[in-house]
Amino acid sequence: MANTLMELRLRYDDFFRVERFNYPERIAAAIDDSIHRSRSNSSKFANATSSLTTPDHPRFRIPLTELRSFDPRLVNSLIRDPLRHLRALEASAHDVAMEERPGYDKHDVKVKVALGGPVASRPMSPRELASGSLRRLVCVEGVAVKVSSIKPKLVKSVHYCPQTNTHESRTYVDATDPQLGLPALDSTGNELPDKRVTITSTAYPTKDKDGNPLETEFGLSVFKDYQTVTLQEMPEKAPMGQLPRSVEMILEHDLVDRMKPGDRVQITGVFRALATASSGQTSTSGVFKTVVLVNDVKILGRDSSGLIFDTEDIRMIRSLGKRNDILDILGRSICPSIHGHDVIKKALALQLLSGCEKNLKNGTHLRGDINILMVGDPSTAKSQLLRAAMSISPLAISTTGKGSSGVGLTAAVTSDPETKERRLEAGAMVLADRGLVCVDEFDKMGENDRVAIHEAMEQQTVTIAKAGLHASLNARCSVLAAANPVYGQYDRKRRIQENIGLPDSLLSRFDLLFVVLDQLDPDSDRRIAAHVIRGHRYLSVGGSAGHDSDYDDDSSEDENEDSANNATSKAHSIWQRSRYDFANSSRVRAGREDDDPHSDDVLQHDFLRKYLHFAKHKFTPRLTDEARECIAGRYAEMRSRQDERTLPVTARSLETIIRLASAHAKARLSNEVDADTDVAAAMDILSFALYHENTQVLEDTSLSKDKRKVDELSNTDEEASDSEDNSPKRPRAEDDLQDGATSSNTSDALSKLTARVFEEVDTSLDDGIEIVEVCDDITDRELIARVARTLHEDGKIYMADDMLYRV
Repeated sequence: MANTLMELRLRYDDFFRVERFNYPERIAAAIDDSIHRSRSNSSKFANATSSLTTPDHPRFRIPLTELRSFDPRLVNSLIRDPLRHLRALEASAHDVAMEERPGYDKHDVKVKVALGGPVASRPMSPRELASGSLRRLVCVEGVAVKVSSIKPKLVKSVHYCPQTNTHESRTYVDATDPQLGLPALDSTGNELPDKRVTITSTAYPTKDKDGNPLETEFGLSVFKDYQTVTLQEMPEKAPMGQLPRSVEMILEHDLVDRMKPGDRVQITGVFRALATASSGQTSTSGVFKTVVLVNDVKILGRDSSGLIFDTEDIRMIRSLGKRNDILDILGRSICPSIHGHDVIKKALALQLLSGCEKNLKNGTHLRGDINILMVGDPSTAKSQLLRAAMSISPLAISTTGKGSSGVGLTAAVTSDPETKERRLEAGAMVLADRGLVCVDEFDKMGENDRVAIHEAMEQQTVTIAKAGLHASLNARCSVLAAANPVYGQYDRKRRIQENIGLPDSLLSRFDLLFVVLDQLDPDSDRRIAAHVIRGHRYLSVGGSAGHDSDYDDDSSEDENEDSANNATSKAHSIWQRSRYDFANSSRVRAGREDDDPHSDDVLQHDFLRKYLHFAKHKFTPRLTDEARECIAGRYAEMRSRQDERTLPVTARSLETIIRLASAHAKARLSNEVDADTDVAAAMDILSFALYHENTQVLEDTSLSKDKRKVDELSNTDEEASDSEDNSPKRPRAEDDLQDGATSSNTSDALSKLTARVFEEVDTSLDDGIEIVEVCDDITDRELIARVARTLHEDGKIYMADDMLYRV
């Protein structure tokens, strides 16, 4: 393996000469682009000429995959000792550039090399940078949260002495110089093994060695652009309950001004510790500041969610999108551990899908993100709904009203404690660009802090004009907020504005406002109690009790199958049997289909995220003529129904209908907004938010059908109880069967007993009920087992291991 600089240069020169990579033309193109940019910049100034313009350092990218295919051992050596190899790489690239473009370095411009691509199998996060990564090539992903201004750094100063009429120069090397610690070079470019590049003194010379005063020739001095950026761990990748880690980046030359606060970037560079003086170490504690000397910057897309799709996923997504009850499926799959709130869950699904953002030719920006506010009594699962939306959204940032300030949500101008310079720091809404911001305890936020988010919620930008800095940052995010009423409990005698206590200017920026009330209803309380008890009684696969996750897989159905079939079915299964009861007030599932085996199931968590991501980014619905007329008519009807008991209906409500209808069209995987389905679903949710009305015909039909079913079962049970004997230990059904009654009486008693067994299983508070607990007053247990097997064969209950489950 090559060790000296000359051997490394020869090795990299062979790499540049490989025909299939075509590096000579790529280097020549990088030089031409640099000269063109320099001339275009000079043309912006009236008095500038090309002779006075110094071009930037041209930089071309070398993917590490190409270098690894040429020589894997050379890449490994490059990762372990990147600074020496970068010196040899740039020297070899300079030789090739001189052949392709002779004289390009007349302004002391040298070609630079950018190493692209992940260094290892995956990019690292700032949390993973430890002592083992020092002086090694690293690839780090994160969010730029602090970006300093661009400063010129002195590289070489030239001084003139009027008394001796001579010039002298001095070169400066600081702790961030890439050449620091490497062997010094002579005039021919060869290494001097007995001499190292060290940190020079920062004292600026004012006199020569004889004491004569010196004058600085600024026109002959050499400067380079210098910028520092703080890279923070991505919020969705940070461990739960821990503060996100950050690392400081040093950018120089043409890499400066490549990112702004809130950008997601992938950085390739050298991780090193800084020595702060020419003697090397001044810290007595042995702890030094660490930075990354940036070599390459790559801006990542906002939709980098890390989801991996295969052909089976796409097939299942398109098949699921054809169902008429797709919004019901998405709604009940969001946080199944919470009972009820069906309309709110559907609204959250539409928020995660969002509408269509539009940027008109005249510069007008129409947001497509949907903002939702939930106001209601305590203990109504508002915060849990926020957490559920955060777990599904690819990019979500959580904050609270009391712990957030206005600048913390938008952006702030801070002062660097070391350089004392002003820098821009992104807030939560800027960091959540193209994502979701969850604000809990929204009512606890101060009035001055709430004003700061007005612009971000509608115009989706954050404008800063402080401390001499003027900037406009993108904040294209959805807002999901939860608040408590002014009086603690919601007062039904007061207007909704009086209960909320927020200004109308802020309320109008929320597309949907849901009032969540704690209803005092015994039937509702019983269903909620049964739902919560089921969650606490659930036993996960690992043996731990409790409902620590809404989306644990239930693999009990596959226990008797082959292990290979289990793995295949689990990989391609999108359904999981919910351990919760989604019954509404009449014990029926909304939109249930008799021939659908998954009417009560929920989607797996990973597949739910894939479906929402696919539908959101692959479809851009457009309004049809019928949809436009329907939306206009519905908006006029809403304006006519407006009174003091409801929220104001403004032009923003019209845009709300369009956004909700477009999101519903995305849920159907359609590129057209239909009036009968999409607009109707949007108006159903909006009417529930405004007037607490729900006009879904499908749900009403299924409710009435199920109500009749329950009435029939209750009437059958009453007839069975009336015909029972006075003795509580021996019902009439058992007497008729055991005393040899006629066949008609036997059939009638058996049907009554069947209805009773079904009702006891159906009304059980647990997931299932043991067969010994069913009709425990009947001594003939074989009769009960025969009735249970009959119900099992009819598909009304599920019988396994002496346990009965409601299907």
